[in-house]
Amino acid sequence: AAAEAATAAAAVAAPASHALQPQQASVAATDAAAAAAAAASAALALQSPPAPPRRTYHGDPSNEVLGCEHYQRKVQLVAPCCNEAFTCRLCHDDACSHRMDRYAVREMVCMACGQRQPVGQSCGRCGESLARYYCNICHLFDDDASHDIYHCPFCNVCRRGKGLGIDFFHCMNCNSCMSLSVFNTHTCREKALEGDCPVCSEYLFDSAQPIKELPCGHLMHSSCFAAYTRYNYTCPLCSRSIGDMSVYFQMLDSLLASERLPSEYAGRTQLVLCNDCGKSGFAPFHFVYHSCPHCRSYNTRVLK
Repeated sequence: AAAEAATAAAAVAAPASHALQPQQASVAATDAAAAAAAAASAALALQSPPAPPRRTYHGDPSNEVLGCEHYQRKVQLVAPCCNEAFTCRLCHDDACSHRMDRYAVREMVCMACGQRQPVGQSCGRCGESLARYYCNICHLFDDDASHDIYHCPFCNVCRRGKGLGIDFFHCMNCNSCMSLSVFNTHTCREKALEGDCPVCSEYLFDSAQPIKELPCGHLMHSSCFAAYTRYNYTCPLCSRSIGDMSVYFQMLDSLLASERLPSEYAGRTQLVLCNDCGKSGFAPFHFVYHSCPHCRSYNTRVLK
């Protein structure tokens, strides 16, 4: 009886299983047809004449070097957020109120022929090589022969240089790439690049500009450093001296030695905190300058 029941159950269940096969075949056929239609549409798009290319130039337009103010390239990226073509993500960010996701880019426009197509190093229609360097992760194109570029798998962005272990290394604690020349001397700060430049407030981690490390370990753009140090000699974040100030401090020693304060201030002292060595102590009274009793720095502030 049990065997007959099992046979009957199998006889009932079997038709239901077989009945799904035509439906599955229909779905598979529909998917295959859709894929074939998409492939045919893409092939037709590559064969049909595209719209005239909207070209932008790197530097002087009379030089006819394709690109933008940021990069030299022969391609425009289709922003996934706007579905519009921009020569680079920085051009997009300058023109829009939001940032472009470099990793989500799927389409590009060739500036040689104007064809919109899946992103890649060369044009699928005219065969033009769009840049000497192309990263299929960041979708960075750079056609400048003087630029050495590599993709750091830890930063997950492209950096200027020959590569990790060649002229740069990645500090896992700082989470940034640095020159091999500072491998044993750089000031290690956790996630040092994951902040803004203290001068221009631009986010440093994915900045395209060179970055300068200060003796205190804080970072800023090299161009911002050059402009800032024309009028300042201390870090804008921690107030430590950002250069060798010994000659300047010796000049102040000579200046104070030649001064004569009013008699009522003779012998008075003031408690000061040194921004360079971090120690506090008493310095001779003065209206402006106070030397640290420990390191002789004049980069101090009066506590009382």
